[in-house]
Amino acid sequence: RAAPVRISKATMKFSTAIVTILSAASAANGFVATPHQSSALLVASQRITASNNNALGASAVAASATVNGETETAPPNGEGAIEETIRLQINEKARTVLAVSTSGTLCTKSSHDGIEGSPFGSYVDYVLDDEGCPVLLMNEMSMHTVNVRDDPDGLITLFAQLGRGSEGQDSSRCSITGKLVKVDDDEAQENIDAIRMRYSITHSYADQVMDSPRFAFYRLEPSRVHFVGGFGVLAKWVPVDEYKEATPDILAKDASDIISRLNREHSEDLALTAEHLLDEQDVERIRVTAVDRLGIDIRVTKKGPRANKLVTDEFRIGFRIPVISVEDAKSEILKVFQEAWEKANGYDWGDNEEPGSTVPIMKIAADHASAYGIKRWHKLGCRSRLPNKQ
Repeated sequence: RAAPVRISKATMKFSTAIVTILSAASAANGFVATPHQSSALLVASQRITASNNNALGASAVAASATVNGETETAPPNGEGAIEETIRLQINEKARTVLAVSTSGTLCTKSSHDGIEGSPFGSYVDYVLDDEGCPVLLMNEMSMHTVNVRDDPDGLITLFAQLGRGSEGQDSSRCSITGKLVKVDDDEAQENIDAIRMRYSITHSYADQVMDSPRFAFYRLEPSRVHFVGGFGVLAKWVPVDEYKEATPDILAKDASDIISRLNREHSEDLALTAEHLLDEQDVERIRVTAVDRLGIDIRVTKKGPRANKLVTDEFRIGFRIPVISVEDAKSEILKVFQEAWEKANGYDWGDNEEPGSTVPIMKIAADHASAYGIKRWHKLGCRSRLPNKQ
């Protein structure tokens, strides 16, 4: 690995000056940049003035702190506020699961002789409308359609899971419960057209049956939403109105590929990160379990205090700025790996800032051995190692 090249403070000041000038010019013409757009301007200006430093580009927070004469930025309103800035909210996670999955298990109440009233599960495809309500294309002869027709006021549940079960119970999943209502022909035509287009794009076979009189669209109108983050990690009921207002994570469809590549090709970087940024020793295994626009989750398994016992902790490593593309996410992750390598190799840049000291890190779950040797998985509060104002 080549020795790193650090962006100078003069470069960061010049980059921030470019952003200030462009923002002032835009404001004069009636345009006010959003925080994302301002961050994008800063990144672009840094690339112009320091094109050789892509792997270690300075963040918007670091640049503005330098201009203000500060080396770091204090956490806003305490650790809880920091947690909100580097972790998706539960309603966003639930909406993301249902937006990405596009298929799941529909559970209806059976009306078939001999098993009346028992749960009946069917594998179904769906898409979400603009409010996050699942819309299904159903055959009038399917057993789940018959069950719904025989109990029109009954509740049904749709279960969806990320990764199509490849990780078993150790993946995010969501159950949405409510009434399944047929989409009437008198609904606004633009809504029907949007549903038809969305469904045909997501499920190509639908074009062959969509106009058949035996098929019809049904919308699940939710009354309850339940999210589970993984095996023993997190489970919570999500208010329906908050679920509807949420936006799916922008990296959701690419997250699985990013995670697989990190675990497959960056084992050395992950090991350095665990030892030098997470302060974990005697690590047996480390792997990335989640990635989104705000950061990554890393699970570390290490030797425990008792002989032949392993314990597992999970950490959140936040990005300094939210990312808006896969390439941005790769860049932020590489910055973390770079700082872990710098710290491991003793680099000191003489700016009173140790490599990795400004990376937001939280321990989000811990594995404790009980008195009987049974491991219990605990979700922790915001026990974080965060930048402190100097």
